[in-house]
Amino acid sequence: MALAQPDLTGAPENSIEVSGLQKGFGDLPVLWDLDLELGWGEFLALFGANGSGKTTLLRVLAGQARPDSGSIRIAGHDTRRRPASARRQVGVVAHSGFLYDDLTCRENLAFYGRLYSVGNLKDRIEEVLAQVGLSQRADRRVRSLSHGMQKRLAIARAILHQPSLLLLDEPESGLDRDSVAALADLLREWTASGRSVVMTTHNVDLGLAWSSKVALMSNGRLDFDGAGDYLGVGG
Repeated sequence: MALAQPDLTGAPENSIEVSGLQKGFGDLPVLWDLDLELGWGEFLALFGANGSGKTTLLRVLAGQARPDSGSIRIAGHDTRRRPASARRQVGVVAHSGFLYDDLTCRENLAFYGRLYSVGNLKDRIEEVLAQVGLSQRADRRVRSLSHGMQKRLAIARAILHQPSLLLLDEPESGLDRDSVAALADLLREWTASGRSVVMTTHNVDLGLAWSSKVALMSNGRLDFDGAGDYLGVGG
């Protein structure tokens, strides 16, 4: 089954539009007056030191954390005014897999598929299981899987409802070489369909190879111009 084209009816030019975003924890500012625009089909690799705010930015974009101020639109949906609609446009692969240990791979996907009202759910589940190489382990409980296999299932969960935007927090972590190659193929198909990706990574070579643009998280903002110097690849 080919990846369906995203429904961009009434959508703006960009998949992500962020203006003046601020987020802190107590007296500690993490994101400060941050702006971001990402076009359809673009892939942003986000670099930065640990604690620089990369994961916080992804959590805010995903609707998992509330910003202190600023505006965010995902596929044209305002995250404050239409949070449920905005969240539906997003698939997330985080350090936590958001999986239920006592359910099988297939049961986890069925649960999330019903949450998102995925059509032809049984067929779609088999498709994503095949995409991430878990067809032979579909009826294994999550707790019995290795970390790498759980990461594959988390990827399957994130793409199940074919969202407009994927947010990936170090998705290559815990994956073997073949799994990383399969993820690269999946993401190429994703952006070729017109969908967008934001990915954090500490792997410079991988980030540069996969992405169409790069940015450095620094001082609570995204620095596009200085990312090349930080990565040692010139301007």
